[in-house]
Amino acid sequence: MTDDQQATTTGATVLTTPSGREIVSERVFDAPRERVFTAFTDPELIPEWWGPRRLTTTVDKMDVRRGGAWRFVSRDSNGEEQGFRGTYREVTPPERVVQTFEWEGMPGHVIVETVTFEDLGARTKVTNISLFHTTEERDGMLASGMESGLTESHDRLDEVLAKG
Repeated sequence: MTDDQQATTTGATVLTTPSGREIVSERVFDAPRERVFTAFTDPELIPEWWGPRRLTTTVDKMDVRRGGAWRFVSRDSNGEEQGFRGTYREVTPPERVVQTFEWEGMPGHVIVETVTFEDLGARTKVTNISLFHTTEERDGMLASGMESGLTESHDRLDEVLAKG
């Protein structure tokens, strides 16, 4: 499969590391851009798809505007919680969101994520560029199981989008 074919195939999350400080994920969803953008920015939809199935995610806050903050909490079956937070640097519906991402278990390790939503007609290509401070931070994220967790979240998002 060529890179171009891979980038437009629905249903597969592709991760690349184009530089020592970046992780790029791409996935094509079988839904129009406006609906995919809404799934990323609607606090009522986030718990339906964000994170692995074994966790329950709640939205503590989600003020989707430049300068607004977000915080999600994921709980496992034992009641253990993990918090994630950030701020929105740019929100351009339905094209782009730039936000920070920080796992509260490692405070001070802030990632800048740039998510773009490319209109492919009835489908949407979502590209997420995660920029880390160091190669070690990037590699730590990759070693944490990020790829499987992201793929599972994207699979769940496919299910939400299929509901209409």
